[in-house]
Amino acid sequence: MLRKTLSGAVIALSLTGASTALATNGMNLEGYGAKSHAMGGTGMAYDTGNSAVMNNPATLGMMKEGTEEIGIGIRGLHPEVQSDYGAMSDHSSATAFYMPSLSYIRKDGDITWGAALLSQGGMGTDYGNDSPLFQGDQTALSGKDIRSEVGVGRLMFPISYNLTDNTTIGASADFVWASMDLQMDMDGMHFGMMETGGSMLSTVNPSTLKYIRYDFSNGTPFIGSAVGYGTGFKLGFTHKVSRLLTIGGTYHSQTMMSDLESSNAKLTVVNTAGTQDVSGKIKVNDFEWPATFAAGLALRPTDKLMVAADVKFVDWSTVMDKFSTSFIADNTADNGDYAGETLDMSMKQDWKDQTVYSVGVEYKATDRLALRGGASFSTNPVPDEYLHPLFPAIIKNHYTCGFGYRLTDDARMGMAYSWAPKVTETNGEGMVISHSQSNWSLNFVHNL
Repeated sequence: MLRKTLSGAVIALSLTGASTALATNGMNLEGYGAKSHAMGGTGMAYDTGNSAVMNNPATLGMMKEGTEEIGIGIRGLHPEVQSDYGAMSDHSSATAFYMPSLSYIRKDGDITWGAALLSQGGMGTDYGNDSPLFQGDQTALSGKDIRSEVGVGRLMFPISYNLTDNTTIGASADFVWASMDLQMDMDGMHFGMMETGGSMLSTVNPSTLKYIRYDFSNGTPFIGSAVGYGTGFKLGFTHKVSRLLTIGGTYHSQTMMSDLESSNAKLTVVNTAGTQDVSGKIKVNDFEWPATFAAGLALRPTDKLMVAADVKFVDWSTVMDKFSTSFIADNTADNGDYAGETLDMSMKQDWKDQTVYSVGVEYKATDRLALRGGASFSTNPVPDEYLHPLFPAIIKNHYTCGFGYRLTDDARMGMAYSWAPKVTETNGEGMVISHSQSNWSLNFVHNL
């Protein structure tokens, strides 16, 4: 009975994190592009190259006149997630996620412009079908795969303008897409604890429900089954105060996304009367990426040394208040009494706003080689009460290093590595969850 109750609780809690794309700084990466990544995620007040499209678009104006270049990159995320409840313990088998990027940037006079494509998300958790935490009493739970995966990407069109020799402004118009796979069971007790509605509710009685299974997944690593699209924008500036000091700041808007939808969803209802598989459409309601405010500075004590520091404020509380889905059953005879009915479900998340502090150093060891290091320190946006084993976004700190190397006069590369130490928290069900992570990035840029 304990295992059965725990299994339902854990799986129910997984819904609160199904909209989490990345578990580094909440849903954000600790740094975008190998240079920023190696320097602790800083990037508000110095030239981060093409990756400025995700940092501060105004820094594109720091590029040299006549620049025309194409960039490609790859980012790897390697989380280690463990969940323990009493004598039961399990690891997520989802330990590797890869995110590519492609960009084109050109500077003509005082105007710098271009386009960039970035795979911004790509994390999930997979406990398979044999986890002691999720398997439970097989007469009450399905024993099938329990997993979730979310992807978020952006197509960005940045532009910057050099107002003066010392001041730049920038903006970016972004097309955003998000996708999700979700396979999970929920027992009757936890189903009854949620905010639910819709015409199907009168048929799905929590008191007689053994379990209900949500299943929408297309089995591809590129894009999930439920997909939504939207827009966002960024604004930024930089100002060179003196030879020693440059300052900068940016605002990233909250996205304006459609609901994530899949017409290939299945709801399995198992109660005392039997089992009914219900085909239909699922909607993940109000999925959004939060607004971000950031400011930073760069100090250059010598021609070879640069020290940078940033602070970011991420408005998670506005977009992560709850997780909501709507299931609409197909109006077919195969769906029996559930044909044409709907089931709405909402779970509280109550994420807190997050502050991230970043520092970084770059030292030009030679004319071709730059050595980099840094760190970032953040608050944890996820309340312990709603923490869950499928998306434990509890990591706080990152320690980073890397280098940049000019291969030829027209080609350069950058590499970065970061380590996020293990963080352990206990959720509202009494489960102890730990998460550590190692990340890397590789960028290559060629002048045209």
